[in-house]
Order: sequence, then structure tokens, then C-alpha cells
Amino acid sequence: MTCATDRRRLLQWLGTAALPGAVLADTGEREFWSRAQAGGYVMLMRHAATEPGIGDPPEFRLGDCSTQRNLSTDGRAFSVALGQRMAAQGVRLDAVLSSAWCRCVDTARLAFDAHPQLNARTAVWPALNSFFQGQGDEATQTAAVMARLRQTPPQRKFMLVTHQVNISALTGRGTSMGEVLLCGWPGPGERLRVLASLNP
Repeated sequence: MTCATDRRRLLQWLGTAALPGAVLADTGEREFWSRAQAGGYVMLMRHAATEPGIGDPPEFRLGDCSTQRNLSTDGRAFSVALGQRMAAQGVRLDAVLSSAWCRCVDTARLAFDAHPQLNARTAVWPALNSFFQGQGDEATQTAAVMARLRQTPPQRKFMLVTHQVNISALTGRGTSMGEVLLCGWPGPGERLRVLASLNP
């Protein structure tokens, strides 16, 4: 997909975001907002669009954004618009947890911390850190996320901002950058069950 196409899609999406009272044509999107407003879920979000590339540069260092692949201008604008849209839809969050990667932290803070109506501030949780290309420990981190969710009262509303590999391990599903999956709380030995999604 070209950069021009990405920008056109973003502008179209932002146009919809500016009209929170508009009729949503997509059935899946209506389902997402209905469930998000009702609560009793956990949402997984892949960080918003980044600068071109895969993974991170060879000199990558956690805690130093200058060594990482960061959000693009469109990704930052998308994050702000997503928060505005969620606030306009009456969504409230009990917790926002993020990978320590700058592209995830920036997505979360721009989207959720900037909108007090959402009622949550971002905290970094290492279990959400990427295990792409041999970093981290997929089995240990995935188990830690599932264990915490199983111990959390199901009426809570969590937003987890993380990476493609983490989301795939938790749900068995791929995501595009900026996509949000709304999932039911897990039972013993289960993956997260995706109930609805919001596509960028």
C-alpha cells in the first residue's frame, strides 16, 4: 500500500471521527462501539502507523526513542483522533497499559492520556514489550498477560497497547497498525476471544 493510499484512508477515517453522531455504515464498527460503551472487556491495540521499516534499527535501545522506529506524522494524528472518537462515543477505561517501546507509549498517551473523559492514564507494563526477532520471551510474557487478566474483575475495562506479535500470541489473530480488538475476558487455558474490532 502506498503512502498516498495510507494518507487518504487516514483522512477518510478522521472525517468519520469528526462526526460521532453519524450513522456508522459498517456493522462490525457498530458492534465495536456498542460493546465498548457497555463495558466488561479488554481491548488490544497495535501501535499506530510508524515511519517505514520492520522492527527497529540495529542500534535500538529501550528508553531511547532516537534509536527506535517511531510513529509517523499520520500515526500521531490518528492516535489523537482515536482518543477523541472514543471520548465522543462515551467510552471509559479503568486502565491503559503499554509496551515500553516509544511507538506504543506515544500511541497510548496521545490517544488516551490527552482525553480526561476516558478516565485513565498510561502505565508501562513490560509483559507487553515486543518479542519480535528474538527479543523478550513470548511464552513468559503471554502467560503473564493472561494471568493478570484472569485475576481482574470482568467488569473492568482495560486497554493494552502493544505489538503485532503480542496480539497474535494472545488472540491468534493478525492486526494492522492502529487496529483495536475488543475481547472477552479469558477463561482457564483460553486465548482471548475477539468479539469486535475497530479498523484504522
